Amino acid sequence: MTQRPNVLLICADQWRGDCLSALGHPNVRTPNLDALAADGMLFRKHFGQCTPCGPSRTSLLTGLYLMNHRSGRNGTPLDARHTNIALEARKAGYRPALFGYTDTSADPRDLDANDPSLKTYESVMPGFEAALHLPDEMEEWIADLLAKGYDLPGGRADVFRPKSGFEKPDDRGFRYIPTVYPAEHSEAAFLTDAFLKWLSVRRDSPWFAHFVFLRPHPPLIAPEPYNALVDPAAVSLPARAASLAEEKRQHPMLAYELDRISVPGGYDEHSPFDPVSASELEIRQMRATYYGLIAEVDHHLGRIIEHLKRTGEYDRTLIIVTSDHAEMLGEHHAWGKEVYFDGAFHLPLVIRDPCADADAARGTTVEVFTEAVDVMPTVLDWLGLEKPRACDGRSLLPLLRGDTPADWRNAIFFEHDFRTVATQKAEVTLGITSDQCSYAVIRDDRFKYVHFAALPPLLFDLVEDPDETTNLAERPDMTPTVLHYAQRMLDWRLTHAERTLTNMMITQAGVVSRP
Repeated sequence: MTQRPNVLLICADQWRGDCLSALGHPNVRTPNLDALAADGMLFRKHFGQCTPCGPSRTSLLTGLYLMNHRSGRNGTPLDARHTNIALEARKAGYRPALFGYTDTSADPRDLDANDPSLKTYESVMPGFEAALHLPDEMEEWIADLLAKGYDLPGGRADVFRPKSGFEKPDDRGFRYIPTVYPAEHSEAAFLTDAFLKWLSVRRDSPWFAHFVFLRPHPPLIAPEPYNALVDPAAVSLPARAASLAEEKRQHPMLAYELDRISVPGGYDEHSPFDPVSASELEIRQMRATYYGLIAEVDHHLGRIIEHLKRTGEYDRTLIIVTSDHAEMLGEHHAWGKEVYFDGAFHLPLVIRDPCADADAARGTTVEVFTEAVDVMPTVLDWLGLEKPRACDGRSLLPLLRGDTPADWRNAIFFEHDFRTVATQKAEVTLGITSDQCSYAVIRDDRFKYVHFAALPPLLFDLVEDPDETTNLAERPDMTPTVLHYAQRMLDWRLTHAERTLTNMMITQAGVVSRP
């Protein structure tokens, strides 16, 4: 590359790690992401660090585990002392642009109580310039729809309502009914159009962009033709216990979560039924529509990549495509992402490194464990910038160049804060305090151990029980295994505890730093 390169970090909200046609999924169609993986690298065992949206994006963009950044819920303030990928990139002269949202909750300590950023959890993370901020209310997109003549008196409440007067076939579920607008007017199309317009005047200047798709995040309603792309009859039912009562017996926290979403609209707004006890047809249709939304995202990924190739920017742009967290899709009767199963934390990750050093490894699949916290140090390493001392992740650059370091991790670690401060429902239902509403997970190729602050632990044998149906933690013969993984988790947490200043030492010669 003869000039400063570009960086494009794309995040699609709530995309499961197994939902790529390159991985052999029977229903998903992702030809553009598959092609990018064939010209780059696909990371098969990539995991997020926490859920829901705000916390997971904080880990992605700061490179910090939840135990260190502590922004555990949508709305939990992010300590202003933490750096992030945008602030670091600015040190190299970039002006990182945001298209979409970061779901960042501002630190209130230096703000007036009337500051509008203290009325939303959807502020923009410091360091980013909001080229097009599209948070939950989606005002810019709705304004565009209104200008096109759509009647949307309820604003966002109307854009995801099913199309009235649509005649649904009997062999299709409720979520077959499309949106009131066609695909060319969707929020994904609107955001992509804006990004391509922004790129049009930056062809010969270096740029850094974070592009965020809402989809396939619910509500599970797709514009035509994506609503009909996948036949629900071809979709398998999710792995789950034979009954809801049996499922709930696995763990009190799972029972709590299933009860929490067991109301119409509890998971999917405007849905007239409880998703946990929905009929088989409705479950298959919801899954089919989710796959249709992924296909829509893939289409717009293709538009972006085609533009970069046409303008000559493809070969000087680092492209990263991932998600913030995943989606249960009815597995274990659960929907959403706020449970401890792999279905909520296993993410897609495709990286295309344009440098010649990556040529030998192009088209390969990485089979070692990687984490969302690795994305920030990877970008900084690629740009020749120093990784902040506090960063928990590791650069993936050696893997992109075909080399797996001998000391690479053999397990992954993720966490979840499920406190519900507003309603105190978790505390009342589970009989624990707000600060006890958390768990941490360590997972390798054989076992997965889930440690709760004040509830019983879980242990799954992923070789014998890949669907995580049988908790082995209470079996006496598994006590040594439980102890082993509990000790590994403690080791992990001690190693990664917040360490910004820990290797510094004040001496008579001044401040010195250990390696």
